[in-house]
Amino acid sequence: MGMNGSPPPGRRAAVVAGLRTPFVKAGTDFKDLSATDLGALVVNELVVRSGLPPEAFDSVIFGQVIPSPTVTLIGREMVLRTQLPRSVQAHTVARACATSIQAATDAADQIRLGHSDCAIAGGAESVSDAPIFASRPLAQALVELSRARTLAERARILAGLRPKDFTPTPPALKEPTTGLTMGESAERMAQVNGISRAAQDRLAYESHRRAAEAWDAGRFDEEVMHVPVPPRYDHVAARDNIVRKDTTVEALAKLRPVFDRKYGTITAGNASPLTDGAAALVIMSEERAKALGMKPLGFLKAYAYAALDPRDQLLQGPAYAAPVALERAGLRLADMDLVDMHEAFAAQVLSNLQAFASKDFAERELGRSEPLGEVDPAKLNVNGGSIALGHPFAATGARMILQTLRELGRRGGQHALITVCAAGGLGAAVVLERE
Repeated sequence: MGMNGSPPPGRRAAVVAGLRTPFVKAGTDFKDLSATDLGALVVNELVVRSGLPPEAFDSVIFGQVIPSPTVTLIGREMVLRTQLPRSVQAHTVARACATSIQAATDAADQIRLGHSDCAIAGGAESVSDAPIFASRPLAQALVELSRARTLAERARILAGLRPKDFTPTPPALKEPTTGLTMGESAERMAQVNGISRAAQDRLAYESHRRAAEAWDAGRFDEEVMHVPVPPRYDHVAARDNIVRKDTTVEALAKLRPVFDRKYGTITAGNASPLTDGAAALVIMSEERAKALGMKPLGFLKAYAYAALDPRDQLLQGPAYAAPVALERAGLRLADMDLVDMHEAFAAQVLSNLQAFASKDFAERELGRSEPLGEVDPAKLNVNGGSIALGHPFAATGARMILQTLRELGRRGGQHALITVCAAGGLGAAVVLERE
């Protein structure tokens, strides 16, 4: 960044195409597909739909959040399992829920530096295929068994194991530093910030209503591919299966709190569900896009990442990242035609919106004299958000960029702000621009 916070001179990164799978509830349509399978499906289809020859691509940046026990470099697998030339270099990224934002901004940086002309950036997640780990004593015993020479040695090793050593360990969902799950942290935010259950349920209702409306109006048809469902391939996943067209505020109000059963406000209805899916973007230098006669959906104008102590307000990262991204873009919140904020929990969205508008927060936390401002509800998550559409951790950022740029195009708008909160107290913000 230049001294005044404006982007340095360099080439502009254009998003020229994008695609995602339907986002489906974990354990449903995609339960037999791994994150790598889902990613390869979307990358293959995206390359075909982009109309670009496979040799036009020079890099792939791809991520997943839940580690796969068998694939450690999903980025490179996206090259090896698709029709891209083997010579396309690739790397893997992870930034929790902001993983495909990281992939996209990495691609934009490489383009700005002149190191890349045409990249694929995205992410895939299979919560259905989450790794189950062996306990440490069992893992150590298995290594020793592989080295044992005699039957007696093997018997001795096995005799040392206790029944509890055979209990598998699922992946941790708690913050290692605080011991709290995301939901427990969001519950704390709701209490500290005075976010009511009714306000959360209303936001969740709006998410479903708008997502259902967007599907019915055909707004997602071009950005969501159809996936034949294994193992029998006798039906096709064509739509997100979490969206509830018929939900009501009353129905949401009947759900019981999940994390704090007595005083809590967070339910399965006002939080994003566990989801499988993949999404990817084609990001290209403006010059290359022009030379190929491709019309960009829009440009990544500026971005920022921020972090705060996870013991405070774990999911408040957007309130720290957004002011910096807007400043780097030389724009204000009021200049945004759309705002898309990842809905991990309704409580987290409402907490961040509250911080955006708070003078006290701006002065105390950001050292700024003025708050960012109020977000017009009519501009926020206009086609639904992660509560209704689902949240495959590594795919959400790419979904948001594609969905927002396409909506900006429909409205003839010029600028949009995207924010994502992420585990570890991280926040991401991107300013998108359309000509």
